[in-house]
Amino acid sequence: MPAVSRFIVLVEQGLPQRLLTWAVASLALLAGLAGMSGAHAAASIAADLQKALDAPSTPKANWARDINGARAVQAIVVSNSTDPKLTDLRAYVLANGGSVHALHPSMRALTVQVKASLVPTLALRSDVLSITPNRTTQRTASTLEAITGALASNVRSNSSKTSYTGYDGSGVGIAVLDSGVMAAHEGLMTPGAVSRVKRNVSMLGASQANWTAGVDSSTSLEPGSTALNVYEAQVANDNVVTQDPYGHGTHVAAVAAGRAALYASGTPDTTGIAPNASIYDVRVLNNLGLGTLSDAIEGIEWVIYHAKEYNIRVLNISLAANSTQTWQNDPLCIAVRSATAAGITVVVAAGNAGLNLLGLQTYGTISSPGSDPSVITVGAAHTHGTVSRSDDTVNMFSSRGPTRGSYIDASGSRVIDNLLKPDLVAPGNRIVSALASKANSASPTWNFLASTFGSLLVTPVGISQLYGESQMMLSGTSVSAPVVAGAAAVLLQVNPGLTPPLIKAILQYTAQPLPGYNLLEQGAGLINLSGAVALAKVLRTDLGSAISAGTISAGAAMLQSGAVMPAATSTLNGSSFNWSRIAFVGGNSLASGTSLFTKYQPIWDPRITWAGKVARKRDVVYWSGSGIAANTFPKSFNDVAAPNQALLTAGVVSANSLVGSSSKVGKTGVFIPNTTLSGWLISGSGSTLSQGVVLSEGVVLSEGVVLSEGVVLSEGVVLSEGVVLSEGVVLSEGVVLSEGVVFGEP
Repeated sequence: MPAVSRFIVLVEQGLPQRLLTWAVASLALLAGLAGMSGAHAAASIAADLQKALDAPSTPKANWARDINGARAVQAIVVSNSTDPKLTDLRAYVLANGGSVHALHPSMRALTVQVKASLVPTLALRSDVLSITPNRTTQRTASTLEAITGALASNVRSNSSKTSYTGYDGSGVGIAVLDSGVMAAHEGLMTPGAVSRVKRNVSMLGASQANWTAGVDSSTSLEPGSTALNVYEAQVANDNVVTQDPYGHGTHVAAVAAGRAALYASGTPDTTGIAPNASIYDVRVLNNLGLGTLSDAIEGIEWVIYHAKEYNIRVLNISLAANSTQTWQNDPLCIAVRSATAAGITVVVAAGNAGLNLLGLQTYGTISSPGSDPSVITVGAAHTHGTVSRSDDTVNMFSSRGPTRGSYIDASGSRVIDNLLKPDLVAPGNRIVSALASKANSASPTWNFLASTFGSLLVTPVGISQLYGESQMMLSGTSVSAPVVAGAAAVLLQVNPGLTPPLIKAILQYTAQPLPGYNLLEQGAGLINLSGAVALAKVLRTDLGSAISAGTISAGAAMLQSGAVMPAATSTLNGSSFNWSRIAFVGGNSLASGTSLFTKYQPIWDPRITWAGKVARKRDVVYWSGSGIAANTFPKSFNDVAAPNQALLTAGVVSANSLVGSSSKVGKTGVFIPNTTLSGWLISGSGSTLSQGVVLSEGVVLSEGVVLSEGVVLSEGVVLSEGVVLSEGVVLSEGVVLSEGVVFGEP
């Protein structure tokens, strides 16, 4: 294929949203009159929803519509009710002429349809935490094996299209929340021509958000019940002819777990990271790569419900939604936090908004749910067409941190999250992987992306396009995320006892810092699967079960008997490098030192989420009863303040004081080059904690790396008010699939 000098960004344009101060003040006043918390009322309504309520005419959004002359909206209502069925809240919506389209037990939430005029009153209810519009979601040897370290001797000592030896993700399930997966593609089969796509389900419309008024479509999916059987039959998508009409999900799945087709003609070898993992296709995007927040939540809940039954240990989310909400209230963030609490490692694309329309580098563009502290948020690296890591860079389009969600505190002030993201970067430029087509060898119609942008996407040099073997080329953080998802599957094969936060820490600690880039551009650095496997191998394999049972205490030994920490260096493709030795903890703190892995740190409990001064614990409530497998099928989740405890133990090294205050010009704080910080840590710098980090009376007694508001970046971008971060940019780095996020002021 001729060299591509440009790429296309597919983007849904939007406008910045404002949280109007007078609306906040009015809600706070009403809440006070009603005897409720002003902070609660002010924080309840998402900024974009509030703007729609105040608009003189109904906005052009998928979640707003005029019905019989009255403005109606569809929204996600997150509750703090102790009733998992949200009986009172559902009754209130119905009594006021609304509908309940879905009950989301993993997050104590409802998808509702209500008159716009009811929203302010609904927000004042004491059992309502937040109201969010049902926003649109959008997609955001083997070169991959060689670059990521999957071909290192301790991972896979050899690999070809017909054979390989070593770790390959066997026995681990990866769920792909996307546009569908073509189960008949040979790249997703075993050598015996059996598809590794174990289930195809479609959540499009599963939330029943169809603008029907006066109905309650929520249901209780008790194991073995008729309601569950009916629901599973409705979402089953295993036997349809075209399982991925858009084409994004199949490519993503094969990056994570694809195998170069045994009979594929020509080169290159397109083997993915975990080529024998099982795939679970959860379709939430339509033929054009669009979906709704509610359907995405339904898909996440399907994964949570079946995780133990199918051994789904990893969830890849290469899509995103526009959000200005704090991670604490954003519905997608809450959903992925439930998945993490259930033991699922959630990997999310960071977004493709690294440059604005003027071509200037832009910070603060991490999308939801990549803004949640519990997930692994992945940016995109550019390999420049080589397997050498010495020339790798961070793609210009890759979204940069910090997170910019916000909330209104008890005093009425806006507080911005400012969490460190992304967590790391992985190859995401011009990646060749599976092309989905109609599962009919006599008429293998290409997917929407391939047929629309064929000259840019398909027929890479050296590959013949044959049914069931066809390949296409994409760029973006949508492609980087499944690289890390496949790596997580490999780590779980190596050590099934690893927990989601521990997997993130291992991947960060062993990453390679790329010179010239800071913490907000590359996270801890470029993925190094060889180093991650070396570290995972020496850790106890019973950690997950011990944490779940509460039989391990802070500071307990984490290494296997007789094991020692591996050398903190790796050699890949003839080049040696030091590990970053950096791990993000507490949302905005930097930790290091071998004690992170030799002594048990309570933050490795996936039920604990710590960010800044906030620490929460999210417990799973399982279905029980006659004939129901114990501790298998989640029924609901309880979210409470984490109990008083140590979060980090003595002996952990803090790097917060090393980086200093944040200055873009001075390259300090969050803008410090990773190679500089890593070099200091290697030399022994940093503060060794004498008492650890302690949670007392619901407050974390520790300070993170501070990013002051109103910091003006050298490119003229202000990290505070009114910045429009759009993805409608023409670059020259490949074909990018946008996660479709346009941010305004939180």
